[in-house]
Amino acid sequence: MGRFPVFLMGLVVIWAALAEAEYMIYKDAAKPLNSRIKDLVSRMTLEEKIGQMTQIERGVASAEVIKDYFIGSVLSGGGSVPSKQASAETWINMVNGFQKGALSTRLGIPMIYGIDAVHGHNNVYKATIFPHNIGLGATRDPELVKRIGAATALEVRATGIPYVFAPCIAVCRDPRWGRCYESYSEDPKLVQAMTEIVPGLQGDIPATSSKGVPFVGGK
Repeated sequence: MGRFPVFLMGLVVIWAALAEAEYMIYKDAAKPLNSRIKDLVSRMTLEEKIGQMTQIERGVASAEVIKDYFIGSVLSGGGSVPSKQASAETWINMVNGFQKGALSTRLGIPMIYGIDAVHGHNNVYKATIFPHNIGLGATRDPELVKRIGAATALEVRATGIPYVFAPCIAVCRDPRWGRCYESYSEDPKLVQAMTEIVPGLQGDIPATSSKGVPFVGGK
C-alpha cells in the first residue's frame, strides 16, 4: 500500500476540525432573536437551565462555582462589597473574574451581575448618593429623577456592572410598612411620573427600537 502524502493528511485533519466546529445559531447576532433563543434552549441540559435561572450572592460566588453550576446571575446585596473601601478597579476585576467563569462553560452564556443602586451606587465607596425614593417623590420633578438615574447608571457602569435593581414603584398607603421610604408617593399618578428614572438609567428608547426587545443606550 502506497504512502499517503503528508500534505494531504494535513488537509484531511483541517477539514475534519472544520466539520466539527458546529455552527451555532444562538451565537449569530445577525439571526432573529427568537431563533437564537430557541436554538440555545434546545442545546441546554436540565442542569444548565436550572443554573441559568439561579442568582447567587457575591459572598458565595467564584469563577469556579459559576462554571461548575452554570450560574446565570450574581448580585451584591446591601453592604456586599469585594473589600472595604474597594476601588472601581477592584469591582471591575471581581465582575470580570466571575464573567470569565461563565464564558468558560460549554455554551459560553455570559452571567449578569446585579446590584442595588436605587438612589445612587450606594454600595460603592465614594459614590454619589441621592435622596431615597420618598425624598425624590417630594420634589415632584420627574426630569430631575431622570437625571439622577443617568448619573447612577454612569457610576454603576464604571464599576463593570450592567444591571441595577431599580426602581421600586411601590405605592405606599400605610407608613407602618417598614419600607415605605422606597415608595415615591402614596399617589399612583406621582409614582407613574417618577418612572422617568427608567430612561435615565437605560437611555431613551428610539422610535425604531423593536418592541419586546430590551433596550440599553450606549452609556
